[in-house]
Amino acid sequence: QVQLVESGGGLVQAGDSLRLSCVASGRTFSSYNMGWFRQAPGKEREFVARIHWSGSTLYADSVKGRFTISRDNAKNTVFLQMLRLKPEDTAVYSCAANRGGDWTNWGQGTQVTVSS
Repeated sequence: QVQLVESGGGLVQAGDSLRLSCVASGRTFSSYNMGWFRQAPGKEREFVARIHWSGSTLYADSVKGRFTISRDNAKNTVFLQMLRLKPEDTAVYSCAANRGGDWTNWGQGTQVTVSS
């Protein structure tokens, strides 16, 4: 089990950038796959991006080319760099961790609001 704490959300204008961070507890961070998800009001939670423990990445089509997920194992941190933000990116962004299979560890989320 790892505990996850997100930060970096805020209110920005369309076209702006934000970088989200998620810090994990524990000594085995490097063995976890890490993911970012988001949930907009009235909508189901959706996958945004994930980075495998090996470093390979995967993105939702809606963010491909604008968002970049990365990790710093020395700092137990996963990042989500978000460029050219759009109003439809407005959501609560949460990070998650697993060692394969279901996403079993979740952070509390950080709000991102993009105004038009």
